[in-house]
Formats: sequence, structure tokens, C-alpha cells
Amino acid sequence: MSAEKFVMIVDDTSYDMYYGYHGSLDSMTSDEPQPKLSSMGINQERKSLEITFDEVLSNSVFWVRMPDEVISAEKGHFQLFIDGIETRYDLTRFPNDYALGMIIPKGGEHIEIVGTSVIPEFSIMVLPILAISVLLIVAMTRKYHTSLKF
Repeated sequence: MSAEKFVMIVDDTSYDMYYGYHGSLDSMTSDEPQPKLSSMGINQERKSLEITFDEVLSNSVFWVRMPDEVISAEKGHFQLFIDGIETRYDLTRFPNDYALGMIIPKGGEHIEIVGTSVIPEFSIMVLPILAISVLLIVAMTRKYHTSLKF
């Protein structure tokens, strides 16, 4: 089984997403062309990884290896949708990532893997900036509040 690589760039950081196929379900030894992956991207609102194909000519086994920084799910419980239909999958856990395998039906175009968190999450600097902002607001409020007489 060989792997191809899709480099996904989010906020000037690149993430290597490895993926591959395992032939057609009709004949694992056939020379039929594999599905053609067109794009991968993060949907921040749905906390999902979206994968789009140009064409899937026959039922195919597809797998994708996803780093924890890109997408993760509590206790590894992802949801998988192929063309909007919830679908079963196989999951393998590695130290720093997950490999998720599925069957893409002939004509399938869109895969969505939903987790509990995706990049970009809050950066490390958000908490200190928030704390400093709150302290400044409290200090300014006290300064101007003491000068006001009712």
C-alpha cells in the first residue's frame, strides 16, 4: 500500500496529510484508475476536515492519516459523512495522529470528517493577551470610577 501526500497550509503552517487507496471493491487487482483527490481543507465552523474528489469511477477503499494538530476527536470518536450520508469507518491510532479508512462509493464527491477540535484553535498567546486586557480594563475603570462623585 503506497501513500500520497497533500500539503495543507493553515495560517502559514504546513501540515502533511498522507492518503492512499486500496483498489476497487469489484476487483482488487484491476487496472481501473483510482479516485482523483481534488482538495482537502478545514471547516472551522463544523470542526471538520473536508476532502473533495474530482471523480470516483468505482467503489474504492480510501484512507487518510491526520495529525492530531489538524483534527482530533474526544476518545477518537469521529463522525464521517460521504456526500452528506453518515458512514462507518475504520480507525487506527498512532502516537501523534489517526488513520481513518473508509469505502468511497462510485460517484462519491465529498467526504467530511467531523471531530471535536480543528486548527486553528486559540494560540498560546491568546490567554496572556486576554489577561492583560482584563487587567487594563479593571485599572482604567477604578481610576475613572474614583473620580466620579454622585
